[in-house]
Amino acid sequence: MTYLAKRLSQIKPSPTLSLMKQAQEMRERGLDVLILAAGEPDFFTPDWIATAAKGAIDAHKTKYTDVVGTPALRKAVCEKFEKENNLHYTPDEVIVSTGGKQVIFNAFLATLDAGDEVIIPAPFWVSYPDMALLAEGKPVFVSCPEEDGFKLTPKRLRDAITPRTKWLVLNSPSNPTGAIYSKEELIALGQVLLEHPHVLTLCDDIYEHIQYTGRPFETLASVEPLLKDRVLTLNGVSKAYAMTGWRIGFAGGPLPLIKAMGMIQSQSTSNPCSIAQEAALAALSGPKEFLGDFRASFQGRRDETVRAIEACDGLTCAAPEGAFYLYVGCKGLLGRTTPAGATLQTDAQVCQYFLEEALVAAVAGEAFGLSPYFRISYATDMKTLVEACRRLAEAIKKLK
Repeated sequence: MTYLAKRLSQIKPSPTLSLMKQAQEMRERGLDVLILAAGEPDFFTPDWIATAAKGAIDAHKTKYTDVVGTPALRKAVCEKFEKENNLHYTPDEVIVSTGGKQVIFNAFLATLDAGDEVIIPAPFWVSYPDMALLAEGKPVFVSCPEEDGFKLTPKRLRDAITPRTKWLVLNSPSNPTGAIYSKEELIALGQVLLEHPHVLTLCDDIYEHIQYTGRPFETLASVEPLLKDRVLTLNGVSKAYAMTGWRIGFAGGPLPLIKAMGMIQSQSTSNPCSIAQEAALAALSGPKEFLGDFRASFQGRRDETVRAIEACDGLTCAAPEGAFYLYVGCKGLLGRTTPAGATLQTDAQVCQYFLEEALVAAVAGEAFGLSPYFRISYATDMKTLVEACRRLAEAIKKLK
């Protein structure tokens, strides 16, 4: 359509959502498709959080709030950063947005001029590049192979930085690999960043509470305080608190950046939902014991699924340190032939074969910038995971 903006030609629909749509259409035709594509916990939002939202409605807290979030919620975010991350922010250095995605979008719009570069380690969450492109930035992908733990090394970072670099994106624990940066690894990256004072860093810590290492969680601005004035630390309630649909993300960062992001938010969505903010306040201020229960459940699912995947001929999978995804190597399946006579040449073709033959939906590694892999989410019940792995094994046996 000629009236659409040219910028739309640079981006593409979310591969995850596209796959979900195809799988749902197959379900509507009566097919028993098992969907392991979505990054959404299957747990319900804890009752006291939902009760707080109901109380907010009853108390008529249904009006506009401060654009960047209620004072009470921003104070709770500051307390969360202080207690859990040893990061000291004032409420005016915090923004609350409609999900973590809006935080990132605000940050990119506030800082990127045409052609400014955003370093994105690959594999990456599929939305980072497109958000940079919509803000007229240029994604710069840095391959982080499995032998490096799917993590950015100081040398690769140093080689990627140019005078046009504006942002580095660090996601730990990672979507899609579950990789976690240790304190020592973050300090090493921080030393490179100290050499380049024009580079900002986005630390996407949304999976902070879903990790299995037994080590304390670390984030860049905490381990290297000299970088704090150019780090945006992103978090939210979606993943850990099973609140994906409530759409509340937040971030702490340098005051000029937060003010600019707030100005953009004031001219786009204005404040996040007042009721969802009350729910998020209850989540951050309430009991935390259930987080350990959630984590233990995820770890059990991870261990069982890794064992089943590793038993499949042609697949490889190391146990991830965090999040709730497996990034499964499928190089061993390439070159094999399906019962219909097609030769599998890419991870996208492998996933299409699994969807059609095994009725299992997974996301191809090409969507995350590193092939040949595919991502499955184990944020679903054990019965579904066991059956999905059984189907994958049976489908693989049919290949020649």
